[in-house]
Amino acid sequence: MEANETAAVARWVTAHESELVALRRDLHAHPELGRQERRTAGQVEARLRAAGLSPHRLPDVPGLWCDIGVGADRDPAAPVVVVRADMDALPLPDGKDVVYRSTVPGVAHACGHDVHTTVVLGVGLALAEYTRTASLPGTVRLVFQPAEELMPGGALDVIDAGALKPASAAIAVHCDPALDVGTIGLRTGPITSAADAIEITMAGPGGHTSRPQNTVDLVYAIVRLAADLPAALGRLVDPRSALSLVWGQVQAGTVANAIPRTGQLRGTIRTLSRETWESVPTLVTRVAEQLVAPYGAQIVVDYRRGVPPVVNSAEVVDVFQSVVDRALGHGASTTVAQSLGGEDFGWYLNHVPGALARLGTRVPGGPTYDLHQGAFDVDERAVGVGVRLLAGAALELLRRPPASL
Repeated sequence: MEANETAAVARWVTAHESELVALRRDLHAHPELGRQERRTAGQVEARLRAAGLSPHRLPDVPGLWCDIGVGADRDPAAPVVVVRADMDALPLPDGKDVVYRSTVPGVAHACGHDVHTTVVLGVGLALAEYTRTASLPGTVRLVFQPAEELMPGGALDVIDAGALKPASAAIAVHCDPALDVGTIGLRTGPITSAADAIEITMAGPGGHTSRPQNTVDLVYAIVRLAADLPAALGRLVDPRSALSLVWGQVQAGTVANAIPRTGQLRGTIRTLSRETWESVPTLVTRVAEQLVAPYGAQIVVDYRRGVPPVVNSAEVVDVFQSVVDRALGHGASTTVAQSLGGEDFGWYLNHVPGALARLGTRVPGGPTYDLHQGAFDVDERAVGVGVRLLAGAALELLRRPPASL
């Protein structure tokens, strides 16, 4: 990112920061659940068209993408950098007493997707103004994605629509309430975890608790599987993959003196390793069947793919770092820990190199409101910081696209 570009983006942010904050508050007050983001997509599309851009709607789902620059159709050899935002909210009540509190009962932007959407829209508007007097050596493709919080997530809708063809890199930010505003969290390699769901159903003939030897003691089999399967996986995969199976629901029986005929285990499986994530469904099914076999219970394993891990490219993280140093100042970045939370941006990085950065949103000296809490809120200066980071990184990646996967 060259000095004149840094200055141009910074001037645009200063001139339009109040507009961006007003948009973020509007989105926050009108949250929409996954694959219902019609109002949000309409707001974004209207602002892009008002800036002279030509957004395209995704087929079948409320999302859109928009190119800025030479256009991949006009110069297939030019790099294309995807800048992604997720737009959906969460099904929980807004617990804040603010003027922009959610007006939708039981729905709130408690993960910062309103901020992500506003940041990427700001990137588009800033670059649209910049290209009125300068040209880009490629295309910046804005993607406004639905349904990040769902399984399967909206990233797959974007990919199926061809929005990553062609693309040389993909970048995004995620709000981080543990970092002060003005701070950017970076990490090379896995930064978030794969997150899959598993449901195991077990069945037997049932019977009286006084005669477990005459039937299948289903509750005992379920309890053994619940304890032994996570332990066995810890000995069958590389411990550096950080594979974690945690049960969230164990269900069987209705009375104390009857062995039930059916029962279920439900949980999540997470790993930081893309290779482990690819192999674990077959492994989990095989081991679960072997563990249950001595007890004679029937077993059905329903393994549901969620998201792969987000594995940040070292080259793209280096670009983020150089932009932080130039646009935000030395010392504005920090190395963040890996998270076992899931993020469907990982699907993008299965196709193109890229990186996710953590955007500090905490008021300095203020409380930390964790993600997915009704009280979650941000220091709104983070919006301008995010625009400067992603606009700068997109411009830099047009000049030095990373090596292919």
